[in-house]
Amino acid sequence: MLRTYYIETHGCQMNEHDSERVAGLLHQRGLVQVFDPREADLFLLNTCSVREKAVRKVYSRLGELRARKRENPSRRIGVLGCVAQQEGRELLRRAPHVDFVLGPPMYHSLPDLLDDLVSNAPPPAGAVFAAIDASKFLEDTGPVRRCNHFRAGVTVMEGCNRRCSYCIVPFTRGMERNRPAASILEEIRRLADEGYVEVLLLGQTVNAYRDPQRRGYRFAELLADAAQVPGLRRIRFTSPHPRYFTPSLIQVIAGYENICGQVHLPLQSGSSAILRRMHRQYDREFYLGLIDRFRACRREIALSTDVIVGFPGESEQDFEATLEVVRYARFEQMFSFKYSPRPHTQAAAWHDDVPEEEKSRRLAALQQLQREIQLEIHNDKYLGRTFEILVEGPAKDGRRLSGRTESNKVVNFSGDSLPGEFSRVRITGYGANSLLGEPLIDCRLVETAGEEVTWSASSELRA
Repeated sequence: MLRTYYIETHGCQMNEHDSERVAGLLHQRGLVQVFDPREADLFLLNTCSVREKAVRKVYSRLGELRARKRENPSRRIGVLGCVAQQEGRELLRRAPHVDFVLGPPMYHSLPDLLDDLVSNAPPPAGAVFAAIDASKFLEDTGPVRRCNHFRAGVTVMEGCNRRCSYCIVPFTRGMERNRPAASILEEIRRLADEGYVEVLLLGQTVNAYRDPQRRGYRFAELLADAAQVPGLRRIRFTSPHPRYFTPSLIQVIAGYENICGQVHLPLQSGSSAILRRMHRQYDREFYLGLIDRFRACRREIALSTDVIVGFPGESEQDFEATLEVVRYARFEQMFSFKYSPRPHTQAAAWHDDVPEEEKSRRLAALQQLQREIQLEIHNDKYLGRTFEILVEGPAKDGRRLSGRTESNKVVNFSGDSLPGEFSRVRITGYGANSLLGEPLIDCRLVETAGEEVTWSASSELRA
């Protein structure tokens, strides 16, 4: 009998939300979630395949699980997510102790698959996949068992039509399928009624969204309608594409205070020649103009980005062009990677002509530049100012609390607030990747020698 389950999630916010959906299905079936994998009858590994390193980590993890399977042959191991869709039955060949492999389009079949496993009648070859039909839009995402009581992911769309030459997402997630706006907004209202204060709108190219049931209703309209849901304090979205930041969308971001002033703007390369080879559908000039439009907003917008170094054909001049854009943009956060060829992509057939040592050198130079920029931003923009922090829980040091500004900056501070509460914090220090602060409280009433004195200003709590 399968009574307990454990899900280990690798990858992006979409994968994290997929794990919540899978947990919802298992909970509906009567399984109990445990948080120690050794206690689980069913171990699920939800995987990411965007980078080659991520796939290697999956196979390494499966190697570690082989010994546990020998100790308890009745334990079931399943692989979900993008690696499952990418590798298919090859994964079962390389890791025969895995009981089943389930691609993202078939998560709804998991309860039936488990019934087959319990009755010792697994599906042929232990793998379940399906062609992803782009003509069908998302009606309902199914039951969700959320792991957070104050922040919730909401699926807006799945898949991608961009066909970037390096990206495996169209193969693992399929082409775009959009969820009706009415269903999305109904879920957001329900979450707000349940006390959630932040929602994250999710999609592989989220700002390319268009309502399948209402002509002309795009992401700008959806975002504006979501911002008007009572009780919603913060709205974020990921992951967007630069090409779909229309003037109306930028206007909506600038116009609603509960839409977080932080935008992810994937660059990938600062060279127009490399962007063409990547099939990114924009050039350097378009991207720089987009940065200028965000800077012209009436409120501060913190920009984050993704960058790939060492793409096939990238010269030293191309790399310098990337550094120039990074200096101009002054991103507040960056996710940077060395190029690695992915199967089923156009670039996989090209000669990977940038040596590994050169990729490492370029990545180190890029990351050093970004570190310097972040330190300057933290000193110039954040130090000494007070921000509203959404408390997430204990900091890594175990002594402080940790939370985020609406610009998505991690702040560690002393105090006794609970996760999901808001705290006003004055920034007193910083590192390259996070900030330090002290909470402020309103001192309404102070007793002195039997007299009551009312204060209207805030008082700092010193650590």
